[in-house]
Amino acid sequence: MARLKDKEVALALRKQGKSYSEIKAKIGISKSTLSGWLHDYPLSKEELVFLRDKNPVRIEKYRATMAKKRLTREEGLLKNIRKDVGKISNRELLIAGMFLYWAEGTKRARYTTALTNTDPSMIRFFLTWLKMLKVPESKIGIRLQLYSDMDVDKEIVWWGKELQIKGQNFKKPYIKNSIHSNISYHAGYGHGTCTVLVHNRDLYEYVIMGITYLQELNGVSVEFNKT
Repeated sequence: MARLKDKEVALALRKQGKSYSEIKAKIGISKSTLSGWLHDYPLSKEELVFLRDKNPVRIEKYRATMAKKRLTREEGLLKNIRKDVGKISNRELLIAGMFLYWAEGTKRARYTTALTNTDPSMIRFFLTWLKMLKVPESKIGIRLQLYSDMDVDKEIVWWGKELQIKGQNFKKPYIKNSIHSNISYHAGYGHGTCTVLVHNRDLYEYVIMGITYLQELNGVSVEFNKT
């Protein structure tokens, strides 16, 4: 596991344009091992020039130029996506929600439709999907998983604003014993983890049968808890 994590870190650093020497200095892996891991990730000409000349002014200029190029590229892609996708119909929203639940939703809890994530935008989409399925907001529960050094009341207020949902929908949060500030990779966990859950047999069976239909269309089969 440690070796696999070192490789993941090495790949991430390489994608940032780091040299073998810089990566070796950070994670203590030999250059021969790094060569085996990273041979498919050569540096671009611009990155090589950057590494050869570490003048602070040039470094800042290079970063600004690359950031501008990336922004221009991403804006162009987003424009194309908007054109290709267009507006989403209720049918398409229903299908998108089914696929999301197939990938991320709880399928083993008895008659409980639930989805857990750290991304508020994904949770908002799921809430929109539940609304489309005529689920009353009063039937929706929100449970947060937080760390022991977090301000519980502050996080409930934050999630409430992000999700535009009332405080009365929040259940007692689960508090982890670990400390958030001690976690190395917690960029996506800045406000803990949020679970949206609805206890309703009809909804659960509808969602599961919807996924079953998608499986039939794709020729796959997955076992669900049907007890």
